[in-house]
Amino acid sequence: MSKTRKKKIVVVDDEQLIGTALHEALLHWQFDAKVYHDGVQAMSDLKNEPCDIVLTDVRMPNLTGMDILEKVKESAPETGVIMMTAYGTVDSAVEAMKKGAYDYITKPFSLDEIKICIDRYFKSKDLEEENQTLKQALQDKYSLESFVGQNAKILEMFKSLEIAFESDASVFISSENGTGKELIASAIHYNSPRKAKPFLKINCASIPENLFESQLFGHEKGAFTGATRTLKGVFEEADDGTLLLDEITEMPTHLQAKFLRVLQEGEFTRVGSNQTIKTDVRIIATSNGDVNKAIEEGRFRQDLFFRLNVISVAIPPLRERKDDIPLLCKHFVEKYSEKYSKSIVGIDKDALKQIQSYDWPGNVRELENLIQRSVLSCKDSTEIGLEHIQNHFPEATLLSDRESKSLLSHDISIEEMEKKLIETTLKRHNNHKTRTAEILGVTLKTLRNKIVQYGFEKKNN
Repeated sequence: MSKTRKKKIVVVDDEQLIGTALHEALLHWQFDAKVYHDGVQAMSDLKNEPCDIVLTDVRMPNLTGMDILEKVKESAPETGVIMMTAYGTVDSAVEAMKKGAYDYITKPFSLDEIKICIDRYFKSKDLEEENQTLKQALQDKYSLESFVGQNAKILEMFKSLEIAFESDASVFISSENGTGKELIASAIHYNSPRKAKPFLKINCASIPENLFESQLFGHEKGAFTGATRTLKGVFEEADDGTLLLDEITEMPTHLQAKFLRVLQEGEFTRVGSNQTIKTDVRIIATSNGDVNKAIEEGRFRQDLFFRLNVISVAIPPLRERKDDIPLLCKHFVEKYSEKYSKSIVGIDKDALKQIQSYDWPGNVRELENLIQRSVLSCKDSTEIGLEHIQNHFPEATLLSDRESKSLLSHDISIEEMEKKLIETTLKRHNNHKTRTAEILGVTLKTLRNKIVQYGFEKKNN
């Protein structure tokens, strides 16, 4: 095992006593240290012997601390420079920081001050490297190469994404639940010029209507009952970044006009305030329903849709890209085999045939969940077989002849019939609410209200 490299620090100071004291202290602190009393010699050696920090006096003959700073930043910009200065030259040290010095220390100083400053530099450097690693990991995670699929519709979607990556325009993502809308939205943000700025997400269907405006635009203290403090909304928090509005068609109709004005004018006011706040936010909106139907029914403004749908991204449901299922299965098997330290090498042909024959109402999310459970349930096998997946594919739960005759053989209320119809359709489609709502010809919000009314959520918990 190789030893950890010692951090190297070069001291440049024409005062021999200070140089000697610093050299001894740095060696005591386990640094690799070297002292120069002449800046010219120091810079000559640094060309061939790079270091982590240059600790330099400001006022020196031949080559000043400012000269050393400029030469270090030109030849080795990743090297930290800390200036040492007397009180009379503090202004010069401050000017040096503007030109790239990390910090300055005034003479006379204690060795503790030097140690604290050096430690702070290395901590900031570690944090900077960690942030760079995280940023690179995000870019790798959300690059197009990380998405699995070769189906023609997926390749068409990739073309739309490439346009979205290079643009700052609003994006409208349409797809069913479970297809990866949030993953796609994240990819758009982290491949855009705004990637270093905030990325906030809200689900329009989950916010109570009376709190929606406050969530978007914020409110002042005392604006309404319960407003005990001033609160920023997501438009303010996401300034210069990206805002994902999931299930945008569930936004209350009375707020859609105000939201449209914000998009057009780039400004808004908090609830309870007359002060205008400027905002620069890129919008990514998603919908898992029929937007045109929502427009026809007056639940969603057509002009707002046009404003959001500058770049359109359509994610195909899994049943329309079944040729990608083997690739997806392979990807998820590898992912969860590694995560759970399993030795699963794949899926046998009978199990794969069963998987490909299913319509996947829950889309890729449902498939991933199945593979995850299957990997966990494999104990004495290196392949996922029918025995690991069969419980996921229940027999069709249509009303049986006996049930139908039973319903027709006695009086039954419309409410009872409705309850049975909703319950049966939900079962038939594995509790997939969006598909059930489409089949029954009701809105997703109406279906959710009925589910609560008939207590189906309790049954499924």
